Amino acid sequence: MSKNDGIQQAIKEETSEVSIKAVAQIPDEYKTPVSDGGKIIQISYATKDYYGDGHEIVKEANVYLPSDYSESKKYNVLYLMHGIGGNKDEWGMNSEESFVKMMMDNLAKKGEIEGFIIVTPNGRSGEDFANTNGDFRSFYKFGQELRNELIPYMDSHFSTLADREHRAMAGLSMGGMQTINIGMCECVDLISWFGAFSAAPTSNPANIIAEKMNESSYGINYFYNICGLQDQIALAPAQGAAENLPKLCNKFIDGQNFVWQTLDGAHDFNIWYLGFFNFAKLVFKK
Repeated sequence: MSKNDGIQQAIKEETSEVSIKAVAQIPDEYKTPVSDGGKIIQISYATKDYYGDGHEIVKEANVYLPSDYSESKKYNVLYLMHGIGGNKDEWGMNSEESFVKMMMDNLAKKGEIEGFIIVTPNGRSGEDFANTNGDFRSFYKFGQELRNELIPYMDSHFSTLADREHRAMAGLSMGGMQTINIGMCECVDLISWFGAFSAAPTSNPANIIAEKMNESSYGINYFYNICGLQDQIALAPAQGAAENLPKLCNKFIDGQNFVWQTLDGAHDFNIWYLGFFNFAKLVFKK
């Protein structure tokens, strides 16, 4: 058996139990509030103006804690990113009426997932992070903040499973780009589960992702992708970033630790909430 065949066989063995099917719509039963569900809180953490001169700044993020959250138990963590015109609140994870919260609470109540922590930070790593019209180039500096401040903050302030096997990153549009360019291509030593929902046009193309992953000693547990067929912003670049990855890198095995899902839809939350729902059902399953 060649080295590449051995790697591919190991990945098949590691991911053989992940058989969650990506659905085309969210059933209504997941769209209602759960009275004894999880809770949403806001955190503040010190970081740096990475897009500027590096001086210290304070940023906020929203955190979902599952209903059974306890310091006596350890939890997986998903870092969920927003788009270019959004902020930490774009996923709506800033109130008890949050759709993300409803989906998570119902999935956990039905026993389809084991509840996990979700963090929605502001993806701009600069002093002007609160300005939704700010310089988009600050998005590309987020990897330093994620590695140096945000992940360490979460692991020191919450009861987390503090290793790459128990961390995930996902996002919509620009957040999908960050998941690919930063999560997978810069921080794969920290994160092993990835979800890109209508990944933005500046996402690394498949040959660059494959090159970086082939150079890395780390594999991935899962890479889930979704995009609407009528999405005139993201469809072509998202296809270029993901669709052919299994042909270029044997760390991605179609149907086992890799999914490319397309269906009718545009560049909007009809696709992004569906992407979250599908990803929430498969992430952290082994």
